[in-house]
Amino acid sequence: MSNIVDFKSKNKNDLTLVSLFSGAGGLDIGFHNQGFKTLWANDIDKDACETHRLWSNAIVSNEDISKVNFENIPYSDVITGGFPCQGFSLAGPRKIDDNRNILYKYFVKLVEDKRPRIFVAENVKGILTLGNGEIIEAIIQDFAERGYNVFANLVNAADYGVPQDRWRVIMIGFRNDLNITKFEFPKPLEKRITLKEALEGIPAPSPDDVCKAPFSSRYMSRNRKRSWDSVSYTIPAMSKQVALHPSSPDMEKLGTDLWKFGDDGVTRRFSWQEAAAIQTFPRNMVFCGNLTSKYKQIGNAVPVKLAEVVAKEIKSILSKNIVGNTDEMRAYCE
Repeated sequence: MSNIVDFKSKNKNDLTLVSLFSGAGGLDIGFHNQGFKTLWANDIDKDACETHRLWSNAIVSNEDISKVNFENIPYSDVITGGFPCQGFSLAGPRKIDDNRNILYKYFVKLVEDKRPRIFVAENVKGILTLGNGEIIEAIIQDFAERGYNVFANLVNAADYGVPQDRWRVIMIGFRNDLNITKFEFPKPLEKRITLKEALEGIPAPSPDDVCKAPFSSRYMSRNRKRSWDSVSYTIPAMSKQVALHPSSPDMEKLGTDLWKFGDDGVTRRFSWQEAAAIQTFPRNMVFCGNLTSKYKQIGNAVPVKLAEVVAKEIKSILSKNIVGNTDEMRAYCE
């Protein structure tokens, strides 16, 4: 069974994409919807790679990125990925090459080797304040030394057609020869999509499609429910931390960092299908793996609608430059 789209057709002038840490492909689908073709994608999660293969015709590599031969990765107009930032938390700007940041180093290396016109990196909001802001400055400098003008944008996906509060940093780097010295992220849309709109028409889930793990003290430390006319809390990768469906009774506050469930009704988390809809994946998207894996793939993804906004802006910029010419890209790198 296949998912929504495929990339079987390839025209000479197609805009092209290489995707690191691609997961199930939320970012890739958003770019596809704006006319990009993913040529090659990589993720260490086996289930996520299987999911990606269902809807795309890209070469999907299920390998540790440190073991991938970069010579086998094709040239492309854009390279995307969201590198982890755990190792940055204790590192100063002069320790940007901390061994814990090995995945970041491979992202930088691929950009340096393949010289895409543009790269897009997604990360959590906290990366802006790590090391009192020195880490993000060091990252920008790292790419600047490799010939890119980089712009870091803090955005809330809820402002761009995604029915959830999800603050993320989108870093966009332009190769110097594009002469992009100023960049502003697209303005927020006038209307937000509510949970009622996002979940309309989704049938009641099977019990097997909803996480039923015990609710931890961490879960009960704050309110986990929002109403139908609001946007959702952030969809997390950990299934047991997924927020409550709007039909659940309101939670009641008992004290500082302590809440309880209401008694009037049935309390349940979002199903994985509902979480996927909130992440703006297509309704008929198929995810591989067990229930925990499905939630993980969904929660780790860049929301499709946010990816579309980024891709549309990049497409506009690339339309003013030479695009889709692999020979030209290879010559530039050599």
